[in-house]
Amino acid sequence: MNRTHILHALLAGATLLGGWLIYRTLGQYSWEDIRSSVLAIPRLNLCLALAFAAGSYLCLTFFDFLALHYVGKPLSYPRAAIASFSSLSLGHNIGVAGLSSGAVRYRFYSRWGLDAGEVARLVVFCGVTVGLGLVTLAGLCLLVLPGTAGKVAGLGTAASVALGIACLAASAAYVALAAFLRGEIKVWKWRFGLPAPGIAALQILAGTVNFALVAACLHQLLNGDVGYLETTAAYVVGNLTALVSHVPGGLGVLEATIGFLLGSATSIGALIAFRVVYFFIPLPLGLACLLAGEVLAANGETARLRDNPN
Repeated sequence: MNRTHILHALLAGATLLGGWLIYRTLGQYSWEDIRSSVLAIPRLNLCLALAFAAGSYLCLTFFDFLALHYVGKPLSYPRAAIASFSSLSLGHNIGVAGLSSGAVRYRFYSRWGLDAGEVARLVVFCGVTVGLGLVTLAGLCLLVLPGTAGKVAGLGTAASVALGIACLAASAAYVALAAFLRGEIKVWKWRFGLPAPGIAALQILAGTVNFALVAACLHQLLNGDVGYLETTAAYVVGNLTALVSHVPGGLGVLEATIGFLLGSATSIGALIAFRVVYFFIPLPLGLACLLAGEVLAANGETARLRDNPN
């Protein structure tokens, strides 16, 4: 089987995967559940939620753009954006985002000159950016709203303030280490070094803004029942707690956040609406980008073989 056949097989596999993901995402709800949940959201709130979700995915593209500079293989922003959006729109739905989105990223970046080690470093960089954003915004929430954030984490006011200071200190320490620490960390056969301090600071900024936009999306879909700061505190501190407690993939964080904010076990309408806006709508768009990339790559390979039959 030549490379063209392999690419066609991957194209078919990606199509099937996308169909299965859509089925899995929506299979637990009836069409009437989805329709009524979305229609229950005021039009302005729904439009703002879509805008904040789009802003989050836009922010995520800068993770890849920064990572490409970090690994020493800077590409144009449009290429970084396509690879980022395609990988994360699928990775958010598949789960285990580091591996699933990493595989999609490799499909794109390997065609653009990056080897497996460089893609691995890029994926780790993006994961660190997510962690820095979460820790920084959680730290701010713990300081600004120690009561709300503390309840989510199961802490008192004093402990919440102390944890908030520790979170912000960790982010500051990361930038300081990037400025003064030289050398690399070896993981298996790959080596990872800290970025330049400017890139490290931009990681924190991009990561923090991303989580702030996700929380803003959720806040709009809660239909004004709670404030934005309370929504942000519950969401990011819930994610931080899940991370510290080793909950796989943060399972149940969204459900627990909405239940905490609304004072009930679940709010099916807000839960469905958020999943539709932030997960389902980007999925077919990301899949289309992936398929388009595979088709263009297959056509390019076919043309190359035709021009150079030997």
